[in-house]
Amino acid sequence: MLTNMAVRLHILARSVVSPSILGVSGAVFDGAGRVLLVRHSYISGWHLPSGGVGLGEHPDAAIRRELGEEVGLSGGAVRFAGMYARKVGWVSAPVALYRVEEGMVNFRPNLEVRAICFADPSAPPPGTAAGTLRRLAELTGKAEISPYW
Repeated sequence: MLTNMAVRLHILARSVVSPSILGVSGAVFDGAGRVLLVRHSYISGWHLPSGGVGLGEHPDAAIRRELGEEVGLSGGAVRFAGMYARKVGWVSAPVALYRVEEGMVNFRPNLEVRAICFADPSAPPPGTAAGTLRRLAELTGKAEISPYW
């Protein structure tokens, strides 16, 4: 588990070594069609659970690892949903989005993720991050798919 400062230092160190950081994000749906949102310790608002791809790690493996670490996800059908361009400072940070269905979530608050909620993707809670709102609109067919996060 990383502290807020450790996460920022990790991102800074990776950006110096490699100006491109590949990320993964998961839209985890429960049986009622609600989507899982997380509240991180190091950024405000509700977000789709996400993380980084390790060196030499395939994004398919990274999404399972990240969702397991962050929200205790096990099982489920994981399907690639799209690739998005994203820039963080001077670093290129593309994101591979995955749709996850029928998984089991066994969440325990941790240093990275403080809270979760399952929300109607058409009516996410106040404070949902702009990028997450765009992805939810795309996933529900209410917006055209953008190539940008």
